[in-house]
Order: sequence, then C-alpha cells, then structure tokens
Amino acid sequence: MSGGVLTVSQVNFFLKSLIEGDGRLSDILVSGEISNFTDHYKSGHLYFSLKDEKSVIKAVMFAGAARRLRFRPQNGMKVIVRGRVSVYEPSGQYQLYGEDMQPDGMGALSLAYEQLKERLTAEGLFDREHKRPLPAYPERIGVVTSPSGAAVRDILQVTARRWPLAEIVFCPVLVQGEGAPAQLRAAIEALNRRRACDVIIIGRGGGSLEDLWAFNDEALARAVYASAIPVVSAVGHETDFTICDFAADLRAPTPSAAAELCTPDCLEEMERMRSFHRYFLEESKSFVDSLRQSVDILTRDSPLQSPAAYVQACRERLAGLTKALAGMQQRRLDKSRGELSTLAGRLDALSPLRVLSRGYALVRDEKGQAVTDVGALRPGQQVAIRGAEASALAEILKVDAV
Repeated sequence: MSGGVLTVSQVNFFLKSLIEGDGRLSDILVSGEISNFTDHYKSGHLYFSLKDEKSVIKAVMFAGAARRLRFRPQNGMKVIVRGRVSVYEPSGQYQLYGEDMQPDGMGALSLAYEQLKERLTAEGLFDREHKRPLPAYPERIGVVTSPSGAAVRDILQVTARRWPLAEIVFCPVLVQGEGAPAQLRAAIEALNRRRACDVIIIGRGGGSLEDLWAFNDEALARAVYASAIPVVSAVGHETDFTICDFAADLRAPTPSAAAELCTPDCLEEMERMRSFHRYFLEESKSFVDSLRQSVDILTRDSPLQSPAAYVQACRERLAGLTKALAGMQQRRLDKSRGELSTLAGRLDALSPLRVLSRGYALVRDEKGQAVTDVGALRPGQQVAIRGAEASALAEILKVDAV
C-alpha cells in the first residue's frame, strides 16, 4: 500500500480482504471452550467466544447454521467449530463465522439426548406418579409404527396368539428421517382425539442412534406425556433407550414384548375361568348339601313332624301371654286410678271454691278485676260478689278504715 492517509474503513476493508483472501482461513476447524454465550432467540443467531489457555477469539453462528445443531451450546462446553475467519468492518474486529459445531469428546446426538433428558426430567415429565396403568382386557390397541418394518408384524402375531379379541388400530408413520417426529406426534394426538383405542404401542425395530433419533424429539415426548390413553414405548432393542421410553407409561424392550405387556394370555384366562367354574360348582354343591341337612333336621326334630300339636302348643302359649298381658294392664290401670284420686284430692284442697265454701267471698270491680284492697273502693261504686253457691251485684255505701 502507498504511504498516503487512509480512513478507518479503508484499513478495515484492507484487513478483511487480506484475511478472506487467505484460503487457509476460509474453511478451518477451531477447538476451544465456549464463553460469553448469547442466544438471540428472536433472530436465531448465536454469539460466543472460543478460548483456550492463552487466547480468545470472537465467534458468531447465524440462524441458518444454528438451526442445524442437534444440541444446545452452553458456557464451559468444549467444542470444535468449522467455519471461516473474517473481519467485521464496522468494529474492525476479526471473528470466526461458524458453519457447524460439534462437541469435543462427545457426539452431538449423544449430547443433545443427555441435555433433553436432563431438562425434561427436571420438568417432571418422567415422574412415576404420572404413569397410568394399562387396561387388563383391551378391546382396541393402537399401533404407531412403520407399515413396512418388522415391528408391526411382530405386534400383530403376538396379539393374534395371546388376545385375538383385540382389534388393532394401525397408524402407519415414518419412524426415521426428517418428517418422522411430526408424523409420530400427529398419530398419538389423532388416536387421543378420536378415543380410538384403549392403549397405544409406539415403536420400531433397533438401529443406530441416528436411526432412532425421531423418538428423541421433545414435542413427541410431550405428546406422549399428555396422552389420555396409556402409551407403551417399544423403540429399538433391550439396550436402546429413547426419550419416548422415559415419557411413556411403560417401556418395552421390543415391539413383541410391548404386545405381550398389553394383552392377557387367552389360554391362561380360559384356564382361570375354568378354575372359577370348578370353584363355584363346588361351592354350590356344598351350599345345597348344607340346605339339605337343614331340611332333614327340620323334618326330623321340628313341628313339621306333628303340625297339629305344634299349632296347639302355639295356641296355649298365646293364651298364656294374653292372660298375662290382661293382668298387667289391669294392675297398671288400678295404679293409675289411685294416683289420679290422690292428685284430685290435692287439687280440690287448693280450689278457690273450697275456700268460698268456708264463708269467704270473691269481690270484683266494674272491670272484672279482683278487689284485694277494700280501702280502694269508693261510695257508689258497684261490685260483683261471688260466694260458694251464688253471686250478687252490690253498691258500696260507705268505706270505713279498720
């Protein structure tokens, strides 16, 4: 460059062209520890720094690349970022523009699985108290799996052998690939919306972590958790565990095992019915024998042997009871009469008429009030006098003090 005066923009543009012109910085892998991580949820861009023991480099991953990540970056996480180095002209700062990111030491899928499992566990989606029991005798079994896989054949065979009374409600879906999680989730929701079955089996055969990844979808786990119909998850083989397994009401190691868990064994049920039949027959026979013994006792030792004598004995006993009752009533009546006579005598002694018979009289004024104070009377006042045998109307001529 010449020795003339340059603007800041010219310097930054020149540095950017130098860096971008170096092919060695256009596609590099950089390992380091994430710090100052910022997730712009509205735009989807990720801003962070990568650091090692000695240095730090700013980095950015735009939304298009960030959406392809299978895990959630966090501060302190060691990663390997693939991208290019360039200069951000407005600030004159060079930074790493990430196109891809992988955990250093652990696969992205494994890390994403652990992160989602930890988060949903903290929310309580896997708690045992939310697990619902399976129906003992299902009439309809919903099956959500691939129509071309071995899983559906295994489920049909086991169900037909163990509980042929059950109807299979089949929901064919993708179990692998980009569109699989949405189809799996839609099938669970559709079976619930229509109340199409008594229990749901969701699953597929075994495979790699990538093959089973559709069953590690967060939205699918929430749909399984929210299902009003019990869900049995049968994904992969016995050693394979998915997020769907934890969210389901019951996990089966294989689709065949899921069908066995959802159905009773018809042969065992028939034998159990036979056992009940034998039990009730024996109980019925024992009951009838007991009744027969009772009838024998009644016919041998009871009045049934001589009905007339039994009736005569009942009549005699009734006559005795009638006589005893009549005597009891008479004694009770005599006692009540005596008590009544005593009370009548007491009442008569307290009667005002009894007092009047001894020469006393009851005097009332014009208002009918009893005169208790003769001094309150006045000459010319009329009063009513009541004796024991008759009453009279009198006029007061004179009132003298005693």
